[in-house]
Formats: sequence, structure tokens, C-alpha cells
Amino acid sequence: MEISLTNHIKTLIPNFIVSVIRYQGITVSTSPQMIQGRLRLFQESIFFELQDQSVTSVPEIAEWRQLFKQSGTDPSKYRPSIESLYRRIQKQTYLPTVNSAVDINNFFSLQYKIPIGIYDLNNLKGDIVIDIGGDSDSYMGLNNRELTLSNKIISRDEIGAFGSPYVDSNRSPVEHTTTNAIQILYLPPSIDRDEANKLTASLENMFLQIHGGEATHKLVE
Repeated sequence: MEISLTNHIKTLIPNFIVSVIRYQGITVSTSPQMIQGRLRLFQESIFFELQDQSVTSVPEIAEWRQLFKQSGTDPSKYRPSIESLYRRIQKQTYLPTVNSAVDINNFFSLQYKIPIGIYDLNNLKGDIVIDIGGDSDSYMGLNNRELTLSNKIISRDEIGAFGSPYVDSNRSPVEHTTTNAIQILYLPPSIDRDEANKLTASLENMFLQIHGGEATHKLVE
């Protein structure tokens, strides 16, 4: 499986970068109490931080809003997923536990303030490209809504679009039956490449501690 950025997205968003982690032989289960507790405590700390600032003033979220504008998307209408998570927390609508993989994914997304998608590889086919969606791109989202993806950053395989830093599709969610998965960290152009590698390795190591298996990762730019 090859993963690449299209020339289209490189033109609209110069220096755009994603980090990809591929997992094999993992075991997904109910999150350990330690993970559930850390996720809840971290959300509570974010809630108190947001008492003194607006969500859109968080530098990382502000940058993601600008990236959406560069791709042709109005971020006030279609919010980056990390902004949506922060707005939920601001309302004290804390994220429920889903499973060990999704909970760790959410924890690191909140910590790094970036959209991160995790997908069941058995439901994907062929090579993956990161692109800007066209008029024909759409899918049923995890929010149970049919989403049009024109002018939105998307991840696409041979079947079609399956992920986005906006809302992921319901085609390839990671569940208790998942044994092979791919994690896509949608990184901002401003990130230092050494820092990108460090945070990717940190996420990979934590994920393997909980789920076992093996993993490889790389930056795609």
C-alpha cells in the first residue's frame, strides 16, 4: 500500500504533511481504566483552559481553520474535527469511551491539537492518496449524515473517500474485531519535521503498549 499527496493539495496547501502509522496484529478491546481516566482528566483540564480563551484563539486550531480556507472550505460552516472536539469540551459534553483504539486516538488528537483518523485496513483497498475532494466525492459520516466533500481535505483509496480532518466515514471504523489498522495524523505545515517524527513515535509506542502487535510509520509530504 502506497500513500501519497496529490499535486492538487500540494498546490493549494504548500508544505502540507501527514504522518501515517500502520499497525498489524493488534487487539482492540474496552479501554483500560487508566486510559479512560486520563482521557476524562485531560478533557477537564482543557475545559478550564477554555474559560479564559475562545476555541478559535488556540493557535493550532486557528491554523487548521486557515488550512480549510486554503482548500476552499468555510471553517465556520465545516469545522476541523479538532475544533469540534474542543467545542464539545467547552460545553462539558465530554467524549464517551468507545474502545481502546478510538480512545487513544482521541486523547492524542486533543493533546497535539490536530485531526487524527484511525481506520480498519481490512475495509480499505489499494493505495491511499490525500487530496482535495471534488463534486463527486461523498460518504456517510460517523455522524450518520451524508457528507459532500467538495473542497475538503480527504483521504481516498481505490473505492473512494473514507476519511477527512472534517468528519470520517462510517466505512472503516476501528472496532473490537479490528486486527490491522492505519492511523493518519493530519499535520499542519508549520510543524517541525523532527517534532512530527517525535509525536508520531510517541503515539505509536502508546498504542502498541495497549494493543500489542507491530507498527511502522513514516511522514508523507
